[in-house]
Amino acid sequence: MPAIFDLIDFSEQGWGSALLKGLWMTLQISAGAFVVGLFIGLVVACAKLGSPRPVATLMRGYTTLFRAVPELLLILLLYYVGSMGLNALMLWAGYSEVDVSGPLVAILVLGLVQGAYASEIFRAAILAIPHGQIEAARAFGLNGFGLFRRVTLPIMAPYALAGMSNLWINLIKDSALISVVGTNELLYTAKQAAGSTRHYLLFYLTAAALYYLVTLTSNYLSGRIERRIRRWMPLAE
Repeated sequence: MPAIFDLIDFSEQGWGSALLKGLWMTLQISAGAFVVGLFIGLVVACAKLGSPRPVATLMRGYTTLFRAVPELLLILLLYYVGSMGLNALMLWAGYSEVDVSGPLVAILVLGLVQGAYASEIFRAAILAIPHGQIEAARAFGLNGFGLFRRVTLPIMAPYALAGMSNLWINLIKDSALISVVGTNELLYTAKQAAGSTRHYLLFYLTAAALYYLVTLTSNYLSGRIERRIRRWMPLAE
């Protein structure tokens, strides 16, 4: 039995270092996609609520498409079809072909998917703001980005925080999908180790334990942030 667990230690024969590198890649992909998703979600939510009808319709179409198509299919389409199109364009322009980065594709695709979900969370959070507070801010001369930065964003944050925490947890799990294009994230590394040593249960359970540890840590941190933000909210009567 000890010999089996030697396979996940940090010696030259063990896979411990490789698994931690895979976990670090997972966190990088997830963090990058989360930031992209936050930005896209805010832009799309504001466009849905305050843009002309054609723009709002286009944003609703984006939200429906990226929530309907599986993330795995989007990764495959963007990675393989997108790389073929990019290289064809490079050759047409007289340049050499380029290698498309798997992590970059993962960040882009997962960010687009998360942006679709985040836009609905932000839209609901903005609609939850009492209209009188927005009117009061406008009476003091706030408009445009200043109104959003100083009034809308601080008030909507507590309403959106719980939903964004759930999206982060889902994003950690969805990042495993990038293994289909050969990126050395956590699940891909665990699959390599399991195939090399034939100890499938050991490495898959180890990967599951690492995902679980990240989830517990994320839940703890999001809870601390939520309690801190909600200190400034008025108590419900």
